[in-house]
Amino acid sequence: MTGLVAIVDIGKTHLKLHVLSESGELLKAFELANQVVTGDPYPHFDTDSHWQWLMDALAGFDAVEEISKIVPVTHGAAAALVDETGLVLPILDYEFEGVTSTDTNYELLRDPFADSLSPNLPMGLNLGHQLHWQQKHFPEAFSRATALLLYPQYWAWRLSGVLATEVTSLGAHSDLWRPEKKDFSTLVARLGWTRLTPPIQPAWEALGSIRQDVAARTGLPADCEIFCGIHDSNASYLRYIKDQTESISVVSTGTWVICMGGSISTSQLDEQRDMLANVDVFGRPVPCARFMGGREFAAISELVGKQADSSLEDARNYVQQGTMALPSFARTGGPFLDQAGRIVYGSPDSDIDGPTLGSLYCALVTDYCLDLLDSRDRIVIEGPFIKDEVFTGTLAALRPTQALYVSSDMTGTVSGAYLLANWEVQQQRPACERITAMDLPGIFRYRDQWRNGDFPARQLDGGKL
Repeated sequence: MTGLVAIVDIGKTHLKLHVLSESGELLKAFELANQVVTGDPYPHFDTDSHWQWLMDALAGFDAVEEISKIVPVTHGAAAALVDETGLVLPILDYEFEGVTSTDTNYELLRDPFADSLSPNLPMGLNLGHQLHWQQKHFPEAFSRATALLLYPQYWAWRLSGVLATEVTSLGAHSDLWRPEKKDFSTLVARLGWTRLTPPIQPAWEALGSIRQDVAARTGLPADCEIFCGIHDSNASYLRYIKDQTESISVVSTGTWVICMGGSISTSQLDEQRDMLANVDVFGRPVPCARFMGGREFAAISELVGKQADSSLEDARNYVQQGTMALPSFARTGGPFLDQAGRIVYGSPDSDIDGPTLGSLYCALVTDYCLDLLDSRDRIVIEGPFIKDEVFTGTLAALRPTQALYVSSDMTGTVSGAYLLANWEVQQQRPACERITAMDLPGIFRYRDQWRNGDFPARQLDGGKL
């Protein structure tokens, strides 16, 4: 079956619909801000309005009848409890603090980190914690659920009516999976959730055709295929492992910056540094280290303010002066979660440009995460940060022994999801551009000061935003 491919990309910050040609060329993109509903029964995603937006976007595409395949790709730490009619509870926002503040015995139930490779995270970032909280506080509604759907498979179900489970979302710090054993955690059976898990399907599996009512509503052809779908960071990673054999580290950027790959084994992962194992589409554990880079960049920019246009020269001056942002500026994840972010002024009279300082900060944390993973070989950056010359140039300067590349586009998740719809086609190496390191005299001294806190400081306490 040939035709256009639609990628439904549900991110934490934005929802996007990308329509690609049969050869993978972007033809049309639709976008909507992802707003969390803060009312009862708890903060949750507005899936009804998201669905209406998706239906309208598809119906508004002038060649909708040529779309033959749809692939969902979403952020992690989200799942839907459904029965035959739809959701039995709203899909909880993983940044809801009430999950951990009122669920005190979950720690005694979850599998040890050595088995789950899923760190004990704040808020609702462990999907198992969310589900336990919902089961405890909404027992009647929870008992009505007939299926537990990870977020990509929820959208696949709404489009096709077919229930499925898939390992990339299942293995994304969920507490529900044991990556090394390729099996569900003991938590799943202990809390009676085994009955809720549909059969595991490959991310590239075509689950079925579009539902008749969706075809009628949008104009999609009746034989349009709906694919199982994938976790977003794993979609970015897929581009570099599907038909490749080289060792590589992938830095997926966006709301989260997730470093994947490296030379360490899963036994060397440090739970206290928010290190974990993601699971790739083939079911293999992938060592990862991460932080909320996009969120922290925005927090630093807001705290410091924008004095002038960002420039490489500003970055050089900050490195020379010792002006820096110290971690961390997000309450959710990262290797420095126990520290409160603050700004160090190296020169008392200097104005600071927030975005430039934020880019330097994100490069320093990414470099630290890559060291945690013992990254030694080729590095590829995916996502929005590829356009940030301060970020990419600083990271290249910090890692002079490694070749650093940026993706040719900012839609690594989309390109990875596209591969799922064309699984049997031999993949060519993704086009990437080699990055030249910035000329940053003193960058290693600057990094040492940043890591060790060894400086005379005029500090502005920023707090966690």
